[in-house]
Amino acid sequence: MKRVYILAALFICICSFAFATGNKDAKRANGKITVTATIFPPYDFTRAIAGDTVNLKMLLPPGAESHSFEPTPRDITAIQNSDIFMYIGGESDVWVDRILDSIDTKYTKNMKIIRLMDTVDVVEEEIVEGMEEEEEDPLLALDIELEPEYDEHIWTAPQNVVRMVRVITDALCEKDAANAGSYRQNAAAYTAKLNDLDAAFQRVAGNANRKTIVFGDRFPFRYFADAYGLSYFAAFPGCSTETEPSAATVAFLIDKVKAENIPVIFHIELSNEKMADAIAEETGAKKRLLHAAHNISKRDFDVGVTYLDLMTRNVDTLREALQ
Repeated sequence: MKRVYILAALFICICSFAFATGNKDAKRANGKITVTATIFPPYDFTRAIAGDTVNLKMLLPPGAESHSFEPTPRDITAIQNSDIFMYIGGESDVWVDRILDSIDTKYTKNMKIIRLMDTVDVVEEEIVEGMEEEEEDPLLALDIELEPEYDEHIWTAPQNVVRMVRVITDALCEKDAANAGSYRQNAAAYTAKLNDLDAAFQRVAGNANRKTIVFGDRFPFRYFADAYGLSYFAAFPGCSTETEPSAATVAFLIDKVKAENIPVIFHIELSNEKMADAIAEETGAKKRLLHAAHNISKRDFDVGVTYLDLMTRNVDTLREALQ
């Protein structure tokens, strides 16, 4: 594992406190089931399917960095009091497994827990040419065999979202049969929009003059690139905790942009954009945001920006980059 897991024991103590103070019956005070999602994508998918028919909560605060998130006692209580709890299941969610393992079964026996990486075909994170690798985990020096690290950014491919929506809808119908008809109707309409989005990306990629994209940032778009036949170069893999690339990495990306006349250098949301700025200045490429929808700003959250909004904007941005 690349991620350094700290304060694990403290989590258990927090859990014990939170579970002792939780009120399992409170969630049905307004007659609605309670659904909790760790991050924005499953939160937004559920919002599209269920609207205000459920009590819906997102644990990751808008604008926060998801890869370094640690739950508060309030978050842990929210998990405990959920009828449905959804998480992605990648490296950023190791804390979830620790929390779930510590919950007394009397709280979880009626809870529907969905690990969304189990609903799609996952791929391992990869290091492409020029990409900065993180420092080797000390465990490797002990010859301990570690499990492969799978890319957790499964929602960047719309057809993966179609699969997730199906699973989320089934869970909602199971827990709230009275509203099952509405959930399935909304899910069908949402799936149609996802298929339209997928078709739009397919048209852009199919009519493109080039197939390479360059990120002066982390790269959380592996599933997206695979879905549309794109190759890529980036400073870091999607789950990297590094933020400062080496001079060699920056030089490689600059040379790649110049050699292939790449018109756009991408950055992701909530990034400091410094590396993309430097590459754009050196090469004359335009700097553009390709939004991975991992999280959104508080302003966007407050006005109700959706996954479909963000990805629809990405269609035009991708077209500019592939011209």
